[in-house]
Amino acid sequence: MKTQQLTLKDILVAIVIALVFGLLYKVGNVPYDLLKPFGLQLEQVIYGFWFMAGPFAMLVIRKPGVALIAEAAAALIETFFAGGLGMQSFVYGIGQGIACELIFIATRYNRFTMDTTIIAGLLACLASFLIDWPYGYLAVQPWALLLIFIFRVVGTILIAGCLSFYLAKTMEKTGVAQLVRPITKDDYDALD
Repeated sequence: MKTQQLTLKDILVAIVIALVFGLLYKVGNVPYDLLKPFGLQLEQVIYGFWFMAGPFAMLVIRKPGVALIAEAAAALIETFFAGGLGMQSFVYGIGQGIACELIFIATRYNRFTMDTTIIAGLLACLASFLIDWPYGYLAVQPWALLLIFIFRVVGTILIAGCLSFYLAKTMEKTGVAQLVRPITKDDYDALD
């Protein structure tokens, strides 16, 4: 796939995707908070949910910069809807969006498979750890930090990677993705 410049339509679609995810991110606090009392950092399994906007938008639009726009805008929208972190969410969104872009840059925006989607999510997860680090991970016991890492990575693979991929494929099957970009024969072949 030849890399193309973003059009106004691409940006608007990325913003609409971000709007949906920004609202969902706020709702994501409910299962996160429900798992917290169980201890052992189990709530970290839900964390992959907050990395979905970038990989999903990239699978739908497939142009440079889309993951960054979607992640940053979703974080900003979550903030406007009373996100708990305030403008700090926007910093996370920018960091996670840039991280998501890295795998697609490495593949020259030619590979939109489940493995690249999982890697995009994992890179966003890594960015979240790097941004989180100064906010108290130094005071966390090593065993708890290991559990945080393991559960967050597992959740990222399942939610930001697999779920994002299957949601995008479902959109392609319904024909909705054709409104954003034409579906190619390779896209149909990937559905088998």
